[in-house]
Amino acid sequence: MIFGVPPGVHLGGYLGGYIKFGKNVRIGHNVQIITRNHTIDNPDYPDERKEVVIGDYCWIGANAVILPGVHLGPHTIVAAGAVVTKSFPEGHCIIAGVPARKIKGIE
Repeated sequence: MIFGVPPGVHLGGYLGGYIKFGKNVRIGHNVQIITRNHTIDNPDYPDERKEVVIGDYCWIGANAVILPGVHLGPHTIVAAGAVVTKSFPEGHCIIAGVPARKIKGIE
């Protein structure tokens, strides 16, 4: 369940790709969760589809970008403006930066 989708949020890519949301996910303004991207071999057509998984009780800050194939474990906080390029399946952490990295574990 998502507690509403605020203005400017982009969920998924066009023509394919999936996002799985856990329970009680919070999403800030202008967040982008992208599930499809161009390949290097053919930049004219988006061809690469990868599922994105957002675990239970995640909080995604405003203007964050989550790229295709990312899996966030439960209780992951994504700082505002972060660009998440890799998965953090263990969860229970705060991630921030460009590219996002773990800055703190949480209980």
